[in-house]
Amino acid sequence: MARNVGVSAGSIKNWISILRTSGLIFLLQPYYKNVTKRFTKTPKLYFLDTGLASYLAGWTTSEALRYGISSGNFFETFVISEIIKSYRHNLINPSIYFFRDEKDHEIDLLIQKNGTFYPIEINQHSTPSIKDISAFKIFSKIEKVEYGCEICLTPEPQSLSSQANAISIWNI
Repeated sequence: MARNVGVSAGSIKNWISILRTSGLIFLLQPYYKNVTKRFTKTPKLYFLDTGLASYLAGWTTSEALRYGISSGNFFETFVISEIIKSYRHNLINPSIYFFRDEKDHEIDLLIQKNGTFYPIEINQHSTPSIKDISAFKIFSKIEKVEYGCEICLTPEPQSLSSQANAISIWNI
């Protein structure tokens, strides 16, 4: 990031620290079975204020946010930020991660509670399918997994498997 912006790595760390402290961004850490690996992998950065993020990106219309090239990223950011805000509103520091293996199987959000993981996939479409949650099965070979879900634009909840449902963004 420092190279892309043309500043020192120390400056980037300072800026990120200020943004985290002020509650403007959240760094979602990757999940790895080996805890020491968590410190060597890059976290995902989410703006918790999607309105500010869209303004800074120059996306000033609802059409740009819905259909633009990065609309899926904004959708994921919105969902993650709403989940984080919900935890914070209840004065809970969430134990959340994302998962990506060496073959690029990914789960957008893992919520850990009492040693069990609840996987969440986030997609900006209204036609959820079992393929969307294929990484849940891969992750379940690593850790204990309970019921998961895909958060998307489906108008009604749908069963994807015996262990996962698709739910509407409006239900989070």
